[in-house]
Amino acid sequence: MLQRTRPTERYARGFVAALAAVAALVLAANAGPAKAAAPDAGSRTTAPAEVEAAER
Repeated sequence: MLQRTRPTERYARGFVAALAAVAALVLAANAGPAKAAAPDAGSRTTAPAEVEAAER
């Protein structure tokens, strides 16, 4: 037969689970792609190539 757990044990388990969830979310948020150190000026355009070709 299953024994009933004390309320303090249940709250402690819930608290530990909440801490683990927050830690997982923080780690997941910081695991994104790295930002470029310096943007490459040559690769940026003001308009798509099709528009520039049509205007010529």
